[in-house]
Amino acid sequence: MSSVTLPELKAQLNLDHDLDDALLSHLIDAAEAYAASFTGARLPDPLPATIRQAVLMLAAFWYETREAALSGTAPASVPFGVHELLQAHRAWVV
Repeated sequence: MSSVTLPELKAQLNLDHDLDDALLSHLIDAAEAYAASFTGARLPDPLPATIRQAVLMLAAFWYETREAALSGTAPASVPFGVHELLQAHRAWVV
């Protein structure tokens, strides 16, 4: 079960329809999995605000940018700021 809710993501995206709810739920799950992978640890419950914001930003980015690369702009797989928000929660192995 996701920590970030569908209504939170819809508010982030300014969406007021239910047409893409299944896709949005999938993107939340994928963004939370990405955050857990990047930090190297299970996500805590409740999520800290920085991780919650990173998940919202990433899921919204993936919803608005459906392709891996865009024409006429610099390609990005992760929006600016996501790694910075997650960095403090990263489990470092030295």
